[in-house]
Amino acid sequence: MHPANGANPPVQESHCFAMKDSLFNRRRFLAAGGCAIATAPVVAWVPSALAVQTGKPGSGTEPQQKMTLNVRDFGAAGDGSSKDTAALQQALDRCAALGGGVVQVPAGRYLTGSIALRTGTELRLEKGATLQGSPDPADYAVTQVRWEGKWIQGHVGLVYAIDAERVCITGPGQIAGDLEIGRRPTAQDPLRRPALIEFIRCRDLLLEGFSTSYHHMWSIHPTGCENIVIRGLTIRSTGGNGDGIDLDSCRHVRIEGCDISTGDDCISLKSGRGEQGYTLHQPTEDVLITDCTLADSIFACIGIGSETSGGIRGVRIERCRFTHARSFAIYIKSRVGRGAYLEDISATDLDASGMEGGFLRLNLLSSGLLGEHPVRGAAGIPRCSNFHFSRVRVQDCPVLVQATNISAEKPLDGFVLENVSGTCEQGIFLANVRNAQIRNLRVTGYAGPLITAENVTGTGLGDARRLSPEATQRQ
Repeated sequence: MHPANGANPPVQESHCFAMKDSLFNRRRFLAAGGCAIATAPVVAWVPSALAVQTGKPGSGTEPQQKMTLNVRDFGAAGDGSSKDTAALQQALDRCAALGGGVVQVPAGRYLTGSIALRTGTELRLEKGATLQGSPDPADYAVTQVRWEGKWIQGHVGLVYAIDAERVCITGPGQIAGDLEIGRRPTAQDPLRRPALIEFIRCRDLLLEGFSTSYHHMWSIHPTGCENIVIRGLTIRSTGGNGDGIDLDSCRHVRIEGCDISTGDDCISLKSGRGEQGYTLHQPTEDVLITDCTLADSIFACIGIGSETSGGIRGVRIERCRFTHARSFAIYIKSRVGRGAYLEDISATDLDASGMEGGFLRLNLLSSGLLGEHPVRGAAGIPRCSNFHFSRVRVQDCPVLVQATNISAEKPLDGFVLENVSGTCEQGIFLANVRNAQIRNLRVTGYAGPLITAENVTGTGLGDARRLSPEATQRQ
């Protein structure tokens, strides 16, 4: 059975610790166009511990002031050649010991190995400040990390936190990884290489206003975290296969106003692989992605899966612009042996161009590594329901929707595609879908039938042509 679910004087409070409730206002998914999107809240939390305490002098509720510590005062050189790891870590540890506050990094290039953020601290990267990752793997702490959906030994991120709360990283500076330190584990070097920014089992996180540069590994990787806001970041990982933002078994997440250009997925949502992920049952859920510009040169702009054994649900994508995708702008993927579920996924008000594969791809049968301990039998077939895509504008799209790799034993239940306009070369390919609703498609330029389907029920199918066996198995 599946398990149940030496300090400077106090200064003015940082905006990180004075975030207003309005940033984290309660939002709910709304049923739209007949698609029963779940009513779970999106970022339905208020980080009261980050907020400034208010009150009148003498009342016993005076504002709690936080410290600001400058890393230069702890010996950081910022010359790009001296290793500043110890100085940076000392400033962060002192800040936490004094009750939390701001660790300020002024202009300069700070060569560093991995540094740990503590509860109640903000790492503030000023204009012209760069944290530059060391090229030596020995400079990165080793612990249990997630890799391809499993917990293994590996190097933790350049900037990381474990079991911490109320942690902020703010700009406008930069965090840059070494160009060669990424790469995949090998038999000769089995430790996972470091991500750029990594949070493990943390809560109440804010990443805002800075930029990143990395290539052969993930840029931002929260695992088992909740209550996350990622806002106004510029993320670059072109020239390698590094993802931009990987959410791994995380909940209550808001990603907004980010400019992401990557080799691999710009944003990837995961929740574990095989029996380990299925037994832990730590879903990625309640995710809102808004007002982002995304470009990918190896895979997809937004990838959901393929590591889905903990489940993925409650994902909403709004007002995003996809400017290039090596495969598809949105790729929802899993496989037999993952189990669990993908449900309540919606996307609305999107602009998509520069796609080499197409706009939307669903492969729920064969994406990703099976692994040595898959979920066996019928339980290993992912359950999928309530996918909703509306107000989509495509330009020169090779394939509008490719959704034929879906199990006939567990068909997708609930698929809405509506209010789509633009130009495409081929239309919609569906197999094994129940309760489809297709309406108000205003696309031109396609060859052949607009809809090709097999074992699909619903409305708006019109004179859909039956799929050939070759089209049904198309990868």
